[in-house]
Amino acid sequence: MDENEKRLQEKFEQLKKYLDSDDKKRFRKTYLDMHFYDQSTFYLTLNKEERITLYSILEPDEMGDMFDTIEDDNPVIPELLKEMDLNYASKMLNDMYDDNAADVLEHLDKVDVDKFLEQMPRNDANNLRGLLHYDTETAGGIMTTDYVQFNEQETAATAIKALKKFAETAETIYYLYVLDNHEDLVGVMSLRDLIMLDDNDTLGEKMNSDVITVNVDAEQAEVAQVFRDYEFLAVPVVDHSNKLVGIVTVDDVIEVIDDEAQQDYSGLAGVSMDEANNDGPFKAASKRLPWLITLLLLSMITATLINHYESLLAEASILAVFISTITGTAGNAGTQSLAVAVRRLAVEEIDRHEFLKLIGKELITGFVTGLVTGISVTLLVGIWKHNFVLGMVIGLAMCAAITVANLAGSLIPMLMSSFGFDPAVASGPFISTLSDLTSVLIYFSIAGMFMQYFVRV
Repeated sequence: MDENEKRLQEKFEQLKKYLDSDDKKRFRKTYLDMHFYDQSTFYLTLNKEERITLYSILEPDEMGDMFDTIEDDNPVIPELLKEMDLNYASKMLNDMYDDNAADVLEHLDKVDVDKFLEQMPRNDANNLRGLLHYDTETAGGIMTTDYVQFNEQETAATAIKALKKFAETAETIYYLYVLDNHEDLVGVMSLRDLIMLDDNDTLGEKMNSDVITVNVDAEQAEVAQVFRDYEFLAVPVVDHSNKLVGIVTVDDVIEVIDDEAQQDYSGLAGVSMDEANNDGPFKAASKRLPWLITLLLLSMITATLINHYESLLAEASILAVFISTITGTAGNAGTQSLAVAVRRLAVEEIDRHEFLKLIGKELITGFVTGLVTGISVTLLVGIWKHNFVLGMVIGLAMCAAITVANLAGSLIPMLMSSFGFDPAVASGPFISTLSDLTSVLIYFSIAGMFMQYFVRV
């Protein structure tokens, strides 16, 4: 345990004592001095009785600041909201940033959502209903409506004065968005640029009119790519008429990138990323079984192929010893190539030229690694079995199998992406099973050509 963890643990223990002794004054002072994330960490360690006490000590807006940092997909959130007084919970949600509150409500039943929204001011409730309307994995689904906007005729002096009022509720004030008289987004200005203006300068004169935006229906991965490319802290979201409807902030994009990485990882493993926390053993099994059954059927094809070469194995049983060596090595090579291709697809669009370039690169990489591996295994088997012809057969099969596996590992996810499917679905187990099939076919085809040289081995 490092010093920070030790310090935090001691503070949590002190807070528990204050809570148990009903020392509200000291509890509030210690609790509210902590970072919001640490507050939420402490909150999630409490039992229901302790949380009920906490609600009587903290105001809804203080709870809202803390709740903003809790992962919205935490499975205990519905239970936490239901144990609060309805009016208290509604005020807390209303005090949260709109995008975070919408994310929380997204995981509740419609009946419960309506109960909370009915307790809120009409405009605030309508804002949240608007956010709930968007697909959760689009710019609209991750944006917030807590942003700062001004008319282009506004002067720097009046904008700075108004900004002091907006600062308390806006999720970020680092960028100001400038609209024309038709409410179209026409420019953007950083806070630094604003405070450097003369009081009488208008925003329209000094704004940056080259505004990078994302459409409200854009996929969240596209939004994340804009942040990667331009290193913004926030990006405006516009509808099809170029009306500003919200902004996406960098903290939400970090979550998106994390989610995308988890999806890619779980796709490579052939499982669901939600499985670990939310699914029971039977539900988890039901999600894994389709993949496993599919892979089982593919492996049966491999078994049938091996059975087809039964006569070859009967004449040279030594061939059976190296089946798993060739298939395993080729499977590992294919999975490596798959990981590179999926990662490449996740961070950039690939046109036809880049597609051919990447395929060529992986083909050459596969051949080089296959050649080195093949020479190595040729020498090892030749020395071990005193038969360099057998070693050459294993080496040639290894080289060809790795080359084909590398090609498949990069080609399959690219083809899936071009047809609009998630390339991560071309999972590691699928590529491994497919490479088993091709490796066995290559291995026995080559072995059949050289049978006369090691048939008595």
